[in-house]
Amino acid sequence: MKATDVLVQCLENEGVEYIFGIVGKETLDFVESISRSAQIQFVPVRHEQAAAFMAGTYGKLTGKPGVCTATLGPGTTNLLTGLGSALLDLSPVIAITGQAGLDRQYKRSHQLLNLIKMSEPVTKWSVQIKDATTIPEIVRKSFQIAIQEKPGPVLIELPENIAMKTTTAKVIPVTSQAKSDPCQRSIQAAISLIHQSIKPFIVIGNEVVRQNAVLPLLDFIQRLQAPVVHSFMAKGIVEKDDPYNFYTFGFEENDMVVSGMGEADLLIVIGLDFVESLPKNWNKGKIPVLHISSLVAEVDEYYPIQGELIGHVGNSLELLNKQGILSKEWLPSGNLKTKIMQTYHIFPEDKEVSHLPLNTEHILHIVEKISSDETILISDVGAHKLAIARTYQPKLPGNVLISNGFASMGVAVPWAMGARMANRNDPIIGITGDGGALMNIAELETAKRLGLSFIMIVIRDDVLKLEEQMMNKKFGHSDGVTFGNPDFVRLAESFGIKGVRAETLDKFEEIMYAELQSQKELVLIELPLRMNDTD
Repeated sequence: MKATDVLVQCLENEGVEYIFGIVGKETLDFVESISRSAQIQFVPVRHEQAAAFMAGTYGKLTGKPGVCTATLGPGTTNLLTGLGSALLDLSPVIAITGQAGLDRQYKRSHQLLNLIKMSEPVTKWSVQIKDATTIPEIVRKSFQIAIQEKPGPVLIELPENIAMKTTTAKVIPVTSQAKSDPCQRSIQAAISLIHQSIKPFIVIGNEVVRQNAVLPLLDFIQRLQAPVVHSFMAKGIVEKDDPYNFYTFGFEENDMVVSGMGEADLLIVIGLDFVESLPKNWNKGKIPVLHISSLVAEVDEYYPIQGELIGHVGNSLELLNKQGILSKEWLPSGNLKTKIMQTYHIFPEDKEVSHLPLNTEHILHIVEKISSDETILISDVGAHKLAIARTYQPKLPGNVLISNGFASMGVAVPWAMGARMANRNDPIIGITGDGGALMNIAELETAKRLGLSFIMIVIRDDVLKLEEQMMNKKFGHSDGVTFGNPDFVRLAESFGIKGVRAETLDKFEEIMYAELQSQKELVLIELPLRMNDTD
């Protein structure tokens, strides 16, 4: 059997449904083998970066690695941004790349780069297949590494001459990974630490969502009765109206909840990834920390560990709950929650905003008000990302996707596509600025070709707003942050999809309501903001 046929059998064995990518000379055999699979669909995209973004979102939402492919040289270098995103946004991905044959790798040759060395900084493991008989072992190990905490990308490089070789190698059965528990001594030490505290404060990270630990965490919060704050990528775990929900932290400016965290005598940090925000930004007082995660804490001066529970987050919380948690029933002083809601524009659902100016916060309120519990909101990177992190309150955990690790612009369209292919029923809304929109907008053709349905909102203000604000603050003026734009409605129509423009909030609400009711087509909504409405 041809090596690439065995490779495809191994991918089928891992439950792979889609492989996103662009075919090249060095991957012809691989793509031809995929074409004969009854299980796997090859999804031709318009840019390899988008292929990796799609695989990352698919992996994040399904919990199993998304797979992408590219040829050697520029094909693989195009993947690297998407792999960097998967690494720092903690998405399991397998990238399978072509490479020149082993017979020409010892000298400078056409499109030949050392892709293993290049990819090592943006992957958990990078490996070249040198012998076709090792394919089953490499694939099985790659999938194991990709999903282990912290999840991330693995790159498998397949030289052209190895791809064509014949082999009798057989697939290796998939085995489940055991969930580890912290030792009883650590549990008792953690309970003692919690009981000794007077004002504990709970800090939630995305590992809670990744490990399906939401229910035991909510039980823990209910027992402890202490304030809670979420990282950007953990939004939605605690209900919006819960009196102990202090929403989101991790902002470089106006991070209002930090003052409330500063009143605590213990920070219970559960599943937080430092890529979102380093402790020096939110624990300047070096408050003692109880660290709950599957991995030991990183050494950090501003993260003084007093106790650690290392193991599956859900298991650790269940063991804590069984010990009997003493209620603390405290809230930060100064009516902090009300001030946060006012500053972050967190409105009650019945607040009428359609008569107000068309700005990002009001747009988000309408989206939140009329979307269903299951709606998945996808944020690109830009000024609107910070507004989403502050203002938008999802109804379920894991239903807001924000790149807060790598934070690459241009993710919205491919992430929406990966989300749709991972979740075939729930409404999907993407929000992007005009800066990020054009980076991967060619993938609208791919989405149309695949018959995918989602809503893509493009906020147009003809400027990189965050960079403009930072330059003005630092230098008193800005430069290099403005640009021109196409007519996004006509651009959408040129792809054969529906394009509409809303210049008022009431028009936007009317369009959104109609589109969410049907969810049968791909639609782009352009929202032109006046400069004074984007702040």
